[in-house]
Amino acid sequence: MTSSKLLAVLFIFLLGLGLIWFLVKDKSEISTPKLQTAKNQLFLSSKNSNLEPLDFLFLQKNTLKASLPPISYSPQVLGALAGGYEIEDVRNVIVEYEVEIGDTLWLIAQKFGISLESLLWANDLAESSIIKPGQKLIVPPVSGVIYHVKAGDTISEIAKTYKGNVDEIIAFNQLPETGEIFVGDILIIPGGKMPTVSPKSTAPTYAPLAKSYFICPINPPCRITQGLHWYNAVDFSHGKCGEPVYAAAAGKVLKVRLTNSTSRWAFGGAGNHITILHPNGVVTMYGHILRSLVSPGQYVSQGQMIATMGGKPGTPGAGLSTGCHLHFGVMGAKNPFAK
Repeated sequence: MTSSKLLAVLFIFLLGLGLIWFLVKDKSEISTPKLQTAKNQLFLSSKNSNLEPLDFLFLQKNTLKASLPPISYSPQVLGALAGGYEIEDVRNVIVEYEVEIGDTLWLIAQKFGISLESLLWANDLAESSIIKPGQKLIVPPVSGVIYHVKAGDTISEIAKTYKGNVDEIIAFNQLPETGEIFVGDILIIPGGKMPTVSPKSTAPTYAPLAKSYFICPINPPCRITQGLHWYNAVDFSHGKCGEPVYAAAAGKVLKVRLTNSTSRWAFGGAGNHITILHPNGVVTMYGHILRSLVSPGQYVSQGQMIATMGGKPGTPGAGLSTGCHLHFGVMGAKNPFAK
Protein backbone atom coordinates (compact mmCIF):
# COMPACT_ATOMS: atom_id res chain seq x y z
CA MET A 1 0.00 0.00 0.00
CA THR A 2 1.37 3.42 -0.99
CA SER A 3 1.97 6.12 1.56
CA SER A 4 -0.78 8.31 0.08
CA LYS A 5 -3.36 5.55 0.49
CA LEU A 6 -2.17 4.85 4.03
CA LEU A 7 -2.60 8.51 4.96
CA ALA A 8 -6.10 8.54 3.47
CA VAL A 9 -7.18 5.49 5.52
CA LEU A 10 -5.69 7.03 8.68
CA PHE A 11 -7.52 10.31 8.01
CA ILE A 12 -10.85 8.53 7.58
CA PHE A 13 -10.26 6.52 10.78
CA LEU A 14 -9.50 9.65 12.81
CA LEU A 15 -12.48 11.43 11.30
CA GLY A 16 -14.74 8.53 12.41
CA LEU A 17 -13.38 8.65 15.94
CA GLY A 18 -14.04 12.38 16.09
CA LEU A 19 -17.60 11.95 14.92
CA ILE A 20 -18.27 9.25 17.54
CA TRP A 21 -16.83 11.44 20.31
CA PHE A 22 -18.97 14.38 19.17
CA LEU A 23 -22.16 12.35 19.20
CA VAL A 24 -21.49 10.89 22.66
CA LYS A 25 -20.60 14.31 24.07
CA ASP A 26 -23.71 15.90 22.55
CA LYS A 27 -26.02 13.20 23.95
CA SER A 28 -24.48 13.56 27.39
CA GLU A 29 -24.94 17.33 27.40
CA ILE A 30 -28.58 16.98 26.34
CA SER A 31 -29.58 14.21 28.77
CA THR A 32 -27.79 15.38 31.90
CA PRO A 33 -29.94 18.52 32.50
CA LYS A 34 -33.12 16.46 32.10
CA LEU A 35 -31.91 13.92 34.64
CA GLN A 36 -30.93 16.68 37.04
CA THR A 37 -34.33 18.37 36.63
CA ALA A 38 -36.18 15.15 37.35
CA LYS A 39 -34.00 14.56 40.38
CA ASN A 40 -34.69 18.03 41.71
CA GLN A 41 -38.44 17.61 41.27
CA LEU A 42 -38.48 14.25 43.02
CA PHE A 43 -36.43 15.08 46.08
CA LEU A 44 -36.43 18.84 46.52
CA SER A 45 -39.93 19.95 45.61
CA SER A 46 -43.37 18.60 46.44
CA LYS A 47 -45.19 21.06 44.19
CA ASN A 48 -44.68 18.95 41.08
CA SER A 49 -45.51 15.62 42.63
CA ASN A 50 -48.90 14.02 43.20
CA LEU A 51 -47.48 11.38 45.53
CA GLU A 52 -48.65 11.53 49.14
CA PRO A 53 -45.81 11.41 51.66
CA LEU A 54 -45.50 8.43 53.97
CA ASP A 55 -46.47 8.85 57.57
CA PHE A 56 -44.46 7.08 60.26
CA LEU A 57 -45.83 5.29 63.29
CA PHE A 58 -43.86 4.59 66.46
CA LEU A 59 -44.47 1.08 67.69
CA GLN A 60 -43.65 0.14 71.29
CA LYS A 61 -42.07 3.61 71.68
CA ASN A 62 -38.86 2.78 69.84
CA THR A 63 -39.69 1.22 66.49
CA LEU A 64 -40.28 3.32 63.39
CA LYS A 65 -42.57 1.83 60.77
CA ALA A 66 -43.65 3.39 57.46
CA SER A 67 -47.38 3.78 57.07
CA LEU A 68 -49.12 4.20 53.73
CA PRO A 69 -51.70 6.98 53.27
CA PRO A 70 -55.14 6.01 54.65
CA ILE A 71 -57.41 3.92 52.47
CA SER A 72 -61.17 3.83 52.28
CA TYR A 73 -63.17 1.40 54.39
CA SER A 74 -66.76 0.73 53.49
CA PRO A 75 -68.54 -2.06 55.40
CA GLN A 76 -72.26 -1.62 55.96
CA VAL A 77 -72.10 0.41 59.15
CA LEU A 78 -75.11 2.43 60.27
CA GLY A 79 -74.85 5.79 62.00
CA ALA A 80 -71.10 6.02 61.42
CA LEU A 81 -70.22 5.27 57.81
CA ALA A 82 -71.72 7.14 54.90
CA GLY A 83 -69.95 6.83 51.58
CA GLY A 84 -66.83 5.44 53.25
CA TYR A 85 -64.62 7.20 55.78
CA GLU A 86 -60.93 6.80 56.45
CA ILE A 87 -59.97 3.92 58.71
CA GLU A 88 -58.45 6.34 61.22
CA ASP A 89 -61.87 7.98 61.60
CA VAL A 90 -63.83 4.76 61.92
CA ARG A 91 -61.54 3.07 64.39
CA ASN A 92 -62.02 5.81 66.98
CA VAL A 93 -65.78 5.56 67.25
CA ILE A 94 -68.29 2.93 68.26
CA VAL A 95 -70.20 1.78 65.20
CA GLU A 96 -73.42 -0.06 64.58
CA TYR A 97 -72.95 -2.90 62.11
CA GLU A 98 -75.69 -4.64 60.16
CA VAL A 99 -75.07 -8.36 59.86
CA GLU A 100 -74.68 -9.61 56.29
CA ILE A 101 -75.25 -13.05 54.76
CA GLY A 102 -72.34 -15.34 55.65
CA ASP A 103 -71.27 -13.32 58.70
CA THR A 104 -70.31 -15.02 61.94
CA LEU A 105 -69.39 -13.39 65.23
CA TRP A 106 -65.77 -14.45 64.73
CA LEU A 107 -65.64 -13.04 61.17
CA ILE A 108 -67.15 -9.71 62.25
CA ALA A 109 -64.62 -9.39 65.08
CA GLN A 110 -61.83 -10.19 62.63
CA LYS A 111 -63.19 -7.69 60.08
CA PHE A 112 -63.02 -4.88 62.63
CA GLY A 113 -59.73 -5.98 64.17
CA ILE A 114 -61.05 -6.59 67.68
CA SER A 115 -61.22 -9.62 69.94
CA LEU A 116 -64.26 -11.90 69.83
CA GLU A 117 -64.79 -11.30 73.56
CA SER A 118 -65.04 -7.55 73.01
CA LEU A 119 -67.78 -8.03 70.42
CA LEU A 120 -69.67 -10.43 72.69
CA TRP A 121 -69.44 -8.09 75.72
CA ALA A 122 -70.68 -5.11 73.71
CA ASN A 123 -73.78 -6.99 72.61
CA ASP A 124 -74.43 -9.17 75.67
CA LEU A 125 -73.91 -12.31 73.58
CA ALA A 126 -72.25 -15.70 74.06
CA GLU A 127 -70.04 -17.59 71.59
CA SER A 128 -72.99 -19.89 70.94
CA SER A 129 -75.34 -17.00 70.10
CA ILE A 130 -76.94 -17.09 66.66
CA ILE A 131 -76.94 -13.94 64.53
CA LYS A 132 -79.07 -13.24 61.46
CA PRO A 133 -78.71 -10.99 58.38
CA GLY A 134 -80.13 -7.55 59.11
CA GLN A 135 -79.42 -7.79 62.83
CA LYS A 136 -77.53 -4.80 64.24
CA LEU A 137 -74.46 -5.26 66.40
CA ILE A 138 -72.46 -2.70 68.37
CA VAL A 139 -68.77 -2.79 67.51
CA PRO A 140 -66.20 -1.09 69.78
CA PRO A 141 -63.30 0.67 68.04
CA VAL A 142 -60.68 -1.41 69.87
CA SER A 143 -60.59 -4.56 71.94
CA GLY A 144 -61.95 -3.75 75.37
CA VAL A 145 -65.14 -2.86 77.19
CA ILE A 146 -67.87 -0.27 76.51
CA TYR A 147 -69.03 1.24 79.81
CA HIS A 148 -72.02 3.51 80.59
CA VAL A 149 -71.19 5.86 83.47
CA LYS A 150 -73.60 5.83 86.42
CA ALA A 151 -74.06 8.07 89.45
CA GLY A 152 -71.16 7.76 91.86
CA ASP A 153 -68.70 6.30 89.35
CA THR A 154 -65.07 7.44 89.25
CA ILE A 155 -62.53 6.88 86.51
CA SER A 156 -60.16 5.06 88.89
CA GLU A 157 -62.90 2.72 90.09
CA ILE A 158 -63.94 1.88 86.54
CA ALA A 159 -60.33 1.25 85.50
CA LYS A 160 -59.79 -1.06 88.48
CA THR A 161 -63.00 -3.02 87.94
CA TYR A 162 -62.39 -3.61 84.24
CA LYS A 163 -58.59 -3.91 84.38
CA GLY A 164 -57.97 -0.78 82.33
CA ASN A 165 -55.39 1.97 82.56
CA VAL A 166 -56.62 5.36 83.80
CA ASP A 167 -54.35 7.38 81.51
CA GLU A 168 -55.33 5.31 78.47
CA ILE A 169 -59.03 5.69 79.24
CA ILE A 170 -58.66 9.46 79.60
CA ALA A 171 -56.67 9.79 76.37
CA PHE A 172 -58.82 7.49 74.25
CA ASN A 173 -62.10 9.11 75.35
CA GLN A 174 -60.74 12.68 75.06
CA LEU A 175 -61.56 13.38 78.70
CA PRO A 176 -60.17 16.31 80.70
CA GLU A 177 -56.79 15.56 82.30
CA THR A 178 -58.55 15.35 85.66
CA GLY A 179 -60.55 12.37 84.42
CA GLU A 180 -63.87 14.08 85.11
CA ILE A 181 -66.82 11.97 83.98
CA PHE A 182 -70.59 12.43 84.09
CA VAL A 183 -73.70 10.29 84.36
CA GLY A 184 -74.65 9.14 80.88
CA ASP A 185 -71.10 9.21 79.48
CA ILE A 186 -70.18 6.22 77.34
CA LEU A 187 -66.55 5.21 77.79
CA ILE A 188 -64.26 2.90 75.88
CA ILE A 189 -61.88 0.97 78.15
CA PRO A 190 -59.02 -0.05 75.81
CA GLY A 191 -57.80 -3.55 76.65
CA GLY A 192 -60.43 -3.85 79.38
CA LYS A 193 -61.78 -7.18 80.58
CA MET A 194 -65.16 -8.11 82.03
CA PRO A 195 -64.94 -9.30 85.66
CA THR A 196 -65.51 -13.04 86.05
CA VAL A 197 -67.14 -12.73 89.47
CA SER A 198 -70.21 -10.54 90.04
CA PRO A 199 -69.57 -8.25 87.08
CA LYS A 200 -70.89 -4.73 87.38
CA SER A 201 -73.39 -3.98 84.62
CA THR A 202 -71.90 -1.86 81.84
CA ALA A 203 -75.30 -0.79 80.48
CA PRO A 204 -77.72 1.76 81.99
CA THR A 205 -81.05 0.80 83.53
CA TYR A 206 -84.19 2.18 81.90
CA ALA A 207 -86.57 4.42 83.88
CA PRO A 208 -90.27 4.65 82.95
CA LEU A 209 -90.97 7.74 80.90
CA ALA A 210 -94.28 9.42 80.16
CA LYS A 211 -94.84 10.17 76.48
CA SER A 212 -95.27 13.85 77.21
CA TYR A 213 -92.11 14.14 79.32
CA PHE A 214 -89.97 15.33 76.41
CA ILE A 215 -90.83 17.86 73.73
CA CYS A 216 -89.27 17.95 70.28
CA PRO A 217 -85.89 19.75 70.54
CA ILE A 218 -86.25 21.65 67.25
CA ASN A 219 -88.78 24.02 65.69
CA PRO A 220 -91.89 22.50 64.09
CA PRO A 221 -92.34 20.50 62.06
CA CYS A 222 -90.55 17.91 64.23
CA ARG A 223 -88.74 16.28 61.32
CA ILE A 224 -86.80 13.07 62.02
CA THR A 225 -84.19 12.37 59.37
CA GLN A 226 -82.74 9.19 60.86
CA GLY A 227 -84.44 6.68 63.10
CA LEU A 228 -83.00 4.90 66.11
CA HIS A 229 -79.23 4.43 65.97
CA TRP A 230 -76.26 4.34 68.32
CA TYR A 231 -76.63 5.26 71.11
CA ASN A 232 -80.44 5.30 71.59
CA ALA A 233 -80.59 8.38 69.38
CA VAL A 234 -82.54 9.89 66.50
CA ASP A 235 -81.58 12.75 64.19
CA PHE A 236 -83.66 15.89 63.65
CA SER A 237 -83.18 18.35 60.80
CA HIS A 238 -84.76 20.87 58.47
CA GLY A 239 -81.57 20.81 56.40
CA LYS A 240 -80.19 24.11 57.73
CA CYS A 241 -77.39 24.86 60.17
CA GLY A 242 -77.87 27.58 62.76
CA GLU A 243 -81.47 26.72 63.66
CA PRO A 244 -82.46 26.74 67.37
CA VAL A 245 -82.02 23.67 69.57
CA TYR A 246 -84.23 23.47 72.66
CA ALA A 247 -84.04 21.56 75.94
CA ALA A 248 -86.41 18.60 75.62
CA ALA A 249 -87.16 18.81 79.34
CA ALA A 250 -86.09 20.84 82.37
CA GLY A 251 -82.84 19.87 84.03
CA LYS A 252 -79.23 20.68 84.91
CA VAL A 253 -76.57 21.06 82.23
CA LEU A 254 -73.93 18.43 82.98
CA LYS A 255 -71.35 19.26 80.35
CA VAL A 256 -70.70 21.38 77.30
CA ARG A 257 -67.96 20.02 75.05
CA LEU A 258 -66.76 22.26 72.23
CA THR A 259 -63.77 21.93 69.93
CA ASN A 260 -62.08 23.76 67.05
CA SER A 261 -61.16 20.41 65.50
CA THR A 262 -62.65 19.43 62.15
CA SER A 263 -61.88 15.76 62.79
CA ARG A 264 -64.85 13.53 62.09
CA TRP A 265 -64.19 11.57 65.26
CA ALA A 266 -64.04 14.54 67.62
CA PHE A 267 -65.61 13.46 70.94
CA GLY A 268 -66.32 10.00 69.58
CA GLY A 269 -67.99 11.39 66.46
CA ALA A 270 -70.53 13.47 68.39
CA GLY A 271 -68.58 16.67 67.78
CA ASN A 272 -69.72 19.67 69.82
CA HIS A 273 -72.33 18.48 72.28
CA ILE A 274 -74.31 19.20 75.45
CA THR A 275 -75.73 16.79 78.04
CA ILE A 276 -78.56 17.57 80.47
CA LEU A 277 -79.50 15.62 83.60
CA HIS A 278 -83.25 15.61 84.25
CA PRO A 279 -85.00 15.23 87.64
CA ASN A 280 -85.94 11.60 86.92
CA GLY A 281 -82.28 10.65 86.42
CA VAL A 282 -82.49 10.48 82.62
CA VAL A 283 -79.79 12.23 80.60
CA THR A 284 -80.30 13.74 77.15
CA MET A 285 -77.49 14.47 74.70
CA TYR A 286 -77.52 17.09 71.94
CA GLY A 287 -74.80 16.38 69.39
CA HIS A 288 -73.32 18.17 66.35
CA ILE A 289 -74.22 21.62 67.68
CA LEU A 290 -72.77 24.77 66.14
CA ARG A 291 -72.85 26.95 69.25
CA SER A 292 -73.78 26.49 72.91
CA LEU A 293 -75.92 29.03 74.75
CA VAL A 294 -75.60 27.37 78.18
CA SER A 295 -72.88 26.49 80.68
CA PRO A 296 -72.18 23.44 82.88
CA GLY A 297 -74.14 23.58 86.13
CA GLN A 298 -76.83 25.85 84.69
CA TYR A 299 -80.47 24.89 85.19
CA VAL A 300 -82.63 25.10 82.08
CA SER A 301 -86.37 24.97 81.58
CA GLN A 302 -88.22 22.85 79.06
CA GLY A 303 -88.23 24.55 75.68
CA GLN A 304 -85.36 26.90 76.54
CA MET A 305 -83.01 27.52 73.62
CA ILE A 306 -79.70 25.89 74.53
CA ALA A 307 -77.77 25.76 71.25
CA THR A 308 -77.81 26.21 67.49
CA MET A 309 -77.73 23.32 65.07
CA GLY A 310 -74.46 22.32 63.37
CA GLY A 311 -73.11 19.25 61.62
CA LYS A 312 -71.91 20.72 58.34
CA PRO A 313 -68.99 18.50 57.26
CA GLY A 314 -65.61 20.18 57.48
CA THR A 315 -66.66 22.75 60.08
CA PRO A 316 -65.21 22.77 63.63
CA GLY A 317 -67.07 20.45 65.95
CA ALA A 318 -69.24 18.87 63.24
CA GLY A 319 -67.97 15.43 64.16
CA LEU A 320 -69.04 12.36 62.21
CA SER A 321 -71.80 14.03 60.23
CA THR A 322 -72.99 14.21 56.64
CA GLY A 323 -75.04 17.40 56.98
CA CYS A 324 -76.74 19.92 59.26
CA HIS A 325 -78.73 18.07 61.92
CA LEU A 326 -79.20 17.44 65.64
CA HIS A 327 -78.24 14.08 67.16
CA PHE A 328 -80.63 13.60 70.09
CA GLY A 329 -79.68 10.77 72.43
CA VAL A 330 -81.38 9.51 75.59
CA MET A 331 -79.53 7.69 78.38
CA GLY A 332 -81.57 5.91 81.04
CA ALA A 333 -84.89 5.66 79.22
CA LYS A 334 -86.36 4.75 75.85
CA ASN A 335 -86.06 7.46 73.24
CA PRO A 336 -89.67 8.66 72.82
CA PHE A 337 -89.00 9.80 69.26
CA ALA A 338 -87.65 6.45 68.07
CA LYS A 339 -89.47 4.87 65.15
